[in-house]
Amino acid sequence: MKYNIGDRIITKKKHVCGSDEWEVTRTGAEIKIKCVKCNREIMIFKTELDKKIKAPKN
Repeated sequence: MKYNIGDRIITKKKHVCGSDEWEVTRTGAEIKIKCVKCNREIMIFKTELDKKIKAPKN
């Protein structure tokens, strides 16, 4: 899947805060995503993120 800055994605598992919605803030080999509810940011490899997302949010 191709990610763009500002895209919102839904993950299969919920974050500790209870949200499953994330926003893409940086792209490349590693993708930086930010939790929409608590603003926690993480870096994850693109291949790992592809396995963990349920669907992109439109």
